[in-house]
Amino acid sequence: MTERLYYSSPRTFKWETEITSSFLKENGVWAITLKATAFYPEGGGQPCDTGTIDGITVLDVYEENDEVYHVVSKRPEKSYVVCEVDQERRLDHTQHHSAQHLLSAVCIELFEAVTESFHLGRDAVSIDLSISSLSDQQMKEIEKKANQYIQENHEIKTYIVTEKQFRQLPLRKRPEITGDIRIVEIAGIDVSACCGTHVQLTGEIGLLKCLKTEKHRGKTRLYFICGMRALADYQQQHHILNTVANHFSTSKEDLPNRIIKLVEDTKALQRDLENVTGELAKLQAAQIIQQQTGLTIAKTFIDKPIKTCEIIAKEILKEHHQLIVFSSLKDKKILLMHNGKLEVHCGNVIKEYARKWNGKGGGNQQKAQAIFQHEADLQEMFQFLSKHLV
Repeated sequence: MTERLYYSSPRTFKWETEITSSFLKENGVWAITLKATAFYPEGGGQPCDTGTIDGITVLDVYEENDEVYHVVSKRPEKSYVVCEVDQERRLDHTQHHSAQHLLSAVCIELFEAVTESFHLGRDAVSIDLSISSLSDQQMKEIEKKANQYIQENHEIKTYIVTEKQFRQLPLRKRPEITGDIRIVEIAGIDVSACCGTHVQLTGEIGLLKCLKTEKHRGKTRLYFICGMRALADYQQQHHILNTVANHFSTSKEDLPNRIIKLVEDTKALQRDLENVTGELAKLQAAQIIQQQTGLTIAKTFIDKPIKTCEIIAKEILKEHHQLIVFSSLKDKKILLMHNGKLEVHCGNVIKEYARKWNGKGGGNQQKAQAIFQHEADLQEMFQFLSKHLV
């Protein structure tokens, strides 16, 4: 049976050992076992370690029938090999797993919120709590208490107990297993059954930051980061904040006020622009009506977006009952529209004919749009609609 160095010698990241068995899997990769391994297999919410075995990348590590298997693309040529764990990945997993135990204990201590599951991913780390919501103030209290315990530098111990012994322990969550079990204890704070890797002191977790919560199946999912991942996040946020503050030629402290004012000014300009656009649309609508006769009003706009074309169409249809066929070369779109006085179903027409000219689109009875990749296709469909609908 493999000696599990990730338990007996958790700070071992490079070692030499012997391959004890190997076999080719169905997908063309090899699974090998080692006499001693520091590669942690996936389990307990914690992803597996990665690294190399004699320079060959370890793709996966899993446990089956009490044995640890290492998946590699090819079998090492030698039986005696040099192994190395990705230390940065292990540290990240170890910090976050210990942080999860601490955070879960704090959530119970402060708000009787029990952790029901734990997810440790490359992009997100979260716990699912048995309460419907957490307020911003509660989040702050949890974060403050957790970081207090980190700074107090409590010892984190791991040990094996018998089934009889673990039934006498004040476990945060009692597992449904039999036989010997591994315990992770944060002195004075938490006692839990766990197979994962952990730091030896809470101070090694580093800063813990609660990021956000979201609803998940009627419960609350709490996202957090800690340690080196929290440092990287802070560095990124600090860089973004400084960049934006420098752009506005202001301090970080005054940045919220500057952004609020910018948003208000932008909204005011947008309202003015909409008013001007509306007045201009009335003038353009009047000109188009004078220039065209018949039941179909067709026009191509070179530099106007389809949204502006629709505003002009609405002005025309306030008092006229024609079918509008507008095209926007800027957006490569066609607008088909009327005010409900015609029997033409715009959506059905667009769906039927757009495909013939390599376009796509749809809509309802009174308004529909089609979009094209090529201007030539747009022009051909525009000419057809202009002449053959009414």
